Amino acid sequence: MWDKTLDGKLYKLIPEERVLRDEPMYNHTTFKTGGKAIRYVKVNAINELVALLTLLSDNNSSSDYTVIGNGSNILVSDAGYYGLVIDTTGMTEINVDGDVISADAGVMLGKIAATALNNSLAGLEFASGIPGSLGGALCMNAGAYGGEMKDVIESVAVYDCGKSEVITLTNEAMDFGYRHSVVKDKPYIVLSATIRLHAGKHDDIEALMKDYNGRRRDKQPLEYPSAGSTFKRPEGFYAGALIEESGLKGYSVGDAAVSEKHAGFVINKGKATSTDIHRLISEVREKVYADTGVRLEPEVVFLGEF
Repeated sequence: MWDKTLDGKLYKLIPEERVLRDEPMYNHTTFKTGGKAIRYVKVNAINELVALLTLLSDNNSSSDYTVIGNGSNILVSDAGYYGLVIDTTGMTEINVDGDVISADAGVMLGKIAATALNNSLAGLEFASGIPGSLGGALCMNAGAYGGEMKDVIESVAVYDCGKSEVITLTNEAMDFGYRHSVVKDKPYIVLSATIRLHAGKHDDIEALMKDYNGRRRDKQPLEYPSAGSTFKRPEGFYAGALIEESGLKGYSVGDAAVSEKHAGFVINKGKATSTDIHRLISEVREKVYADTGVRLEPEVVFLGEF
């Protein structure tokens, strides 16, 4: 629950026009669902984010809060979120120095990939169509088409909420794994990162990006709101294939449905609620486990009470 006695201190750090009350989260998630956040703040620079996190740490984290980017991997309860949502998408600084790109956590992966292309830097083509921000991508080690963030990250600056300080982590210290990083295990908030690429030919980089994005359009239900792949890949299997084999392609709860195009995606066909989506995810997991003994684990993060 957000401690409303902190509002005065909050307004000293962030201009009041960027502190929203009872903000509908369906405006900030790619599922296009979700109730209201008691407080919603958009930070525009790393120093603002650090100051805000320090305020929360100094108050012993007495208020619930969460940090988001593009909202492309979260499902917010219809009842809303009773804490503070910190939106980092206003943190957009990006710089190129030789074969290294430095970017704030709020920069979209597509923009970073486009910057790499414009500078004829190869290695980030896989990320050009991932609809998330750098911070979220680092938290979950986002990847596609054989590439992952762990392949290109040199270092990551994070705020350690436990010690109220900014630290820099090496690639090794990030402990990257499948849809995992140390950021999921410790009280770290991503601030920025450096990405090391290598020189390539502009036309070759562009062709590979177009190939990957063409495959996405052909195979994924991009015409509907979703959070991308709903489930992690179970070891030795593919989530979409297991769901299809269980006869769940097209299965729906309200306007939430398993995509006919790709069974690994749960989509919002128009008027789905977060409750519909959550129930559908649960029923898919139960059916696949009953049929195969495989427990599907959601990639989607649930925010609020379900």
